[in-house]
Amino acid sequence: MNYKSLELFFKPKSVAVIGASRNPEKIGYQLLKSLIEVGYNGEIYPVNPKADEILGLKAYPNMSSIKKPIDLAIIAIPAGGVPEVIREAGEIGVKCAIIISGGFKEVGGEGVKLEEEVKSIAKTYGIRIMGPNCIGVYDPHNNMDTLFLPRDRALRPKKGDIAFISQSGAMGVAFLDWMTMENIGLSCFVSYGNKADVDEIDLLEYLMHDEKSKVIAMYVEEITNGRRFIEVARKVSIIKPIVAIKAGRTMEGAKAVSSHTGALAGREDIVEAAFKKAGIIRAYDTHELFDYARALATGRIAQGDRIAIVTDGGGAGVMATDKLTDEKRGVGLKLAELKEETKNELKRCIPQFAIPHNPIDLTGNANPEMYKNVLEIVLKDENVDGIVVITLIHPPMMNEKIVDEVEEVYRKTSKPILVAATGGAPTQRVLRAFQERGIPSYPEVERAVKAMRCLVDRGRYLKKLRGDIH
Repeated sequence: MNYKSLELFFKPKSVAVIGASRNPEKIGYQLLKSLIEVGYNGEIYPVNPKADEILGLKAYPNMSSIKKPIDLAIIAIPAGGVPEVIREAGEIGVKCAIIISGGFKEVGGEGVKLEEEVKSIAKTYGIRIMGPNCIGVYDPHNNMDTLFLPRDRALRPKKGDIAFISQSGAMGVAFLDWMTMENIGLSCFVSYGNKADVDEIDLLEYLMHDEKSKVIAMYVEEITNGRRFIEVARKVSIIKPIVAIKAGRTMEGAKAVSSHTGALAGREDIVEAAFKKAGIIRAYDTHELFDYARALATGRIAQGDRIAIVTDGGGAGVMATDKLTDEKRGVGLKLAELKEETKNELKRCIPQFAIPHNPIDLTGNANPEMYKNVLEIVLKDENVDGIVVITLIHPPMMNEKIVDEVEEVYRKTSKPILVAATGGAPTQRVLRAFQERGIPSYPEVERAVKAMRCLVDRGRYLKKLRGDIH
């Protein structure tokens, strides 16, 4: 189906919650509460035959009694009752449904038959199904929240430009917590569960056209239609980058995936080749997934692999250099060879005993203005494709003004600049300030270097598409 058929999952004008409850311990209660608390501005219709009102909203015995158009049905009732609800939804013209309920393919046996029945009914009426066994959608831009999890325990990230789709609801929510704590913005989140209908391929097509999503991050456990997935992902990755974690890489992991979603995980070597062919940047842990995503969300790429390091701590510069240039244990990039005129200019604005070659060590005499001057000089060097800036704020002349000075330079260039610093609460405040201004920052130099490698890989991929390299 056309990607536009998914629009009502994110921007419905009216929502019916089937299984809405007055009991705060029930999923149906929290579903309603989440919609209310996020500020959803459409019509909400709780459906419960034993209630007249729930959370201040008029309740209805069934969807047919609502007598008003329903764009989206959110279903949280025992699995056995879902087919009849889907049939009713079809008869009154509902076009999209999120099935929160579990007890389908993932449990095997009768659950498989039940899911097939739901699919068959939905197909008859042209209903798009998300799930079952999922938690649905969180879209802070459109005030849409179908997560049945209290906000004081399941954190919701701020508005941003990273889309995140996850086959696993639990892993998805854990990632959302982490994004919130790391101050990373989200364009939308989707948990699609057993993917009886809507799958990662549909979502990639939708997100390709979603203007607020600049990069797509994925947690996938199995890919059903590999050939179609590669075809669509290649088309999407030309327009916007895709970063993915593939779970079930090991034999035991694959078995766990099978018992979790009732599907086969797929051979690791095939997955690796498919991702490479599709232009998907692979991540292997949570940090990598979002470290890469936020670097890519800036829209900047490295046009080559020659990287400069600017630091006020020699040891940190050495660590960054090791990670940058080590092909076996690191990322295998090049330390940029600065031009002589660059080195001469640097000598005029750094202490006499500071080091004017790459990595550029400003020493403990560094101050924010010195960083600004050095970055401006280094960025003019044609031998430099990107900069990792290590801003340790412990020296006496360093302070939070470093954010202003680096930002001023950052706005004047299209070259990628990634910031790193290691330290306690004062350092974390500075890193957060960088992040709030759209400059990716990392609490470990090694993570910043790996993220820079991601930007180099993205640049190479786009060049290859243009035919610049082979």
